[in-house]
Amino acid sequence: MNLQPLVRSRCCTVSLPHTRSFNLSTKVPPSSNLTFGSSLHQRPLSASPAKRGVLQLVAAYSRGRESAPESPAKALRRILDLPGVHQAPACFDALSAKLVERAGFQCCLTSGFSISAARLGLPDTGLISYGEMVDQGQQITQAVSIPVIGDGDNGYGNAINVKRTVKGYIKAGFAGILLEDQISPKACGHTKGRKVVSREEAVIRIRAAVDARKESGSDIVIVARTDSRQAVSLDEALWRSRAFADAGADVLFIDALTSKEEMKAFCGISSPVPKMANMLEGGGKTPILNPLELEDVGYKLVTYPLSLIGVSIRAMQEALAGIRGGRIPPPGSMPSFEEVKEILGFNNYYDEEKRYSASITPLSSERLTSNVYSLQRRVKDDAEQKDQSPQDPIVEVITPDVYNNYGADGSRGSFSGIWSRTLRVKITGRDGFEKLDVRIPAGFLDGITNIVPALGGVNIKELLNEAADEMGGKVLLDFNDTIGDRIQVFLE
Repeated sequence: MNLQPLVRSRCCTVSLPHTRSFNLSTKVPPSSNLTFGSSLHQRPLSASPAKRGVLQLVAAYSRGRESAPESPAKALRRILDLPGVHQAPACFDALSAKLVERAGFQCCLTSGFSISAARLGLPDTGLISYGEMVDQGQQITQAVSIPVIGDGDNGYGNAINVKRTVKGYIKAGFAGILLEDQISPKACGHTKGRKVVSREEAVIRIRAAVDARKESGSDIVIVARTDSRQAVSLDEALWRSRAFADAGADVLFIDALTSKEEMKAFCGISSPVPKMANMLEGGGKTPILNPLELEDVGYKLVTYPLSLIGVSIRAMQEALAGIRGGRIPPPGSMPSFEEVKEILGFNNYYDEEKRYSASITPLSSERLTSNVYSLQRRVKDDAEQKDQSPQDPIVEVITPDVYNNYGADGSRGSFSGIWSRTLRVKITGRDGFEKLDVRIPAGFLDGITNIVPALGGVNIKELLNEAADEMGGKVLLDFNDTIGDRIQVFLE
């Protein structure tokens, strides 16, 4: 919906996504209570009856946006419309993307350099394929709710390949795609040996990306990158950036600018189009500026391509050196197990598991005992038949209703951990035939003596406590009862 042509005024501006702005020719009396958005700084508005319809239309449009789910591309465009420079750390897998989101960043960018390193253990020299990048990207976008810009390298071929790449990145859930003008095989930014395609082919790639976006009915943000600053000259890089903007690129990016003056010259062209900076950590060609300095130069978006993969490599090297020396990483150098579980969503999983477990009809101990007695009688009767061949009746018993009685949630002492184990009660008759073979949760103790009266007086819980930390099939009990049946209790 384009509301831009409706009315004009000097009084106020109401910002809408994907429009520059539109103005309302209204006077602003002090008594008005209407407000619209942070871009107005909550300035009160009022409208005459003739203009009130316009305000109502804007309010309805805003309510519709709040109720409808926001696509990743729209979310990214909304962020780019906000004032200031926006930081987009480069992730390389689902976990690193989750950490970016948890740290409070509004968006992130995938790094082809880091993905090639983490997924293949190989340099970013064109070895990683389109399919691998799409697959990795889909894992990343599904792990977070913030918009993600995908590194599309050089589109993996000619203009037709570029269209396929853009459509694949849209389906993978990316909010934006970064496309560069290098030849194949490409080279990593800030490294030697970079070469670019001709001006014509570089612009055609961006046009193809725009066409793919239209054909898909998407609004994916196209970030056009040129590496011609190092391959040719600054003037060539500026020319290509202007041409990319004219072809429909949404964000412009010149890699490996060598000075603050060059950065200012870049931000001075095609002023309505946002510019992206690349703060290559650890020794790149571009000066490292803080976000306020980048905003002052004229940038809207900044990425940090190596921070996460770099600190990960160093941390793993130090941990492995310690392990080789017989040590484990000290507590301060890594998160606790509880923190790791929280980051990965274990607690959310447990909450959801309880929610769906509540819908299961609980089995009472009376029903359990009755079922096991019936099974015991049936097995005994069958065993007495001469033509009956030996069988191994096995019953798996799950009793959700008794979990809370014995700390199945892991909150009641060391014995609570026994809920991850299983008790197997096995009875073998004097004739060698099995009368009973039943498995129950190890924490379910109330019905044991009802199932096997011969276990009356045996402190099963004490036996379980002693074996709680042991793994494998430990034999807790093995004896013959008064009628000669062999009774065995195993902890599995």
